[in-house]
Amino acid sequence: MEEVAVSELPRLLQERTSRALPAETIRRSDGWWLRHSPGVAWWVQSVLPHSPDDTVSDDDLGRRVTAVEEFYARRHSPTRFQVTPGACPATLDAVLAGRGYRAESPLSLQTAAVDRVLDLVPPAMSVTVADRPTRTWFDAWFTASGHSGDTPAEWALLRRVTLPSGFAELSVDGQVVAVGRVVVDGGWAGLFGIATLPAARGRGAATAVVSALARWARSRRAEHLYLQVEHDNVPARRLYDRAGFTTLCDYHYRTAP
Repeated sequence: MEEVAVSELPRLLQERTSRALPAETIRRSDGWWLRHSPGVAWWVQSVLPHSPDDTVSDDDLGRRVTAVEEFYARRHSPTRFQVTPGACPATLDAVLAGRGYRAESPLSLQTAAVDRVLDLVPPAMSVTVADRPTRTWFDAWFTASGHSGDTPAEWALLRRVTLPSGFAELSVDGQVVAVGRVVVDGGWAGLFGIATLPAARGRGAATAVVSALARWARSRRAEHLYLQVEHDNVPARRLYDRAGFTTLCDYHYRTAP
């Protein structure tokens, strides 16, 4: 991979994530992605403040932030920025902090070669990967992830994805106990929604799902995988470490007071 591509990778992967989790409304302004999508996870409705000009002044940043706040106020939604080093103006985080925005939800953006993940030896469990979500996949994901969004809105989000997608289900005794989703985009494949029902955790189910999704991605000519994981999700971080994922960068969100 070329050096220039590496320096741009955080921005490019976060934009791939936005295509894999497409908001109902996306407005582009000065390179920023303003996303609004009632009824789905809050991170789908955050701003991607990506800018080709990292030398923008703090005054100009202030004007842009005000315009963003007006966008969300008209939609009766909180203003929330996703702040990713290397993808955003260098002083944006400080500007938002000065306006009272609170920092929250630290995450890591991680990557791995598909071939490295395929070296992971999964437990002997049956995993199927379909091109579309089934009702059993959706219900298991919704329950295992502890989701509290609007079910029709979440279905609508999945229908908006136009990229090749795989939906993995792991069943035990006829019940789906672990799921995951992969979206292929330009040689990269993003892993999303890796979730296991509480009663099935600690038995290798998530490992089997990740391995199956990597194989599916490889069959669609993806060479690299990426994912986002919360800093405090220790079991998931251990799994991804064993699978060969490494941290590309850490990022967080800033939410208006």
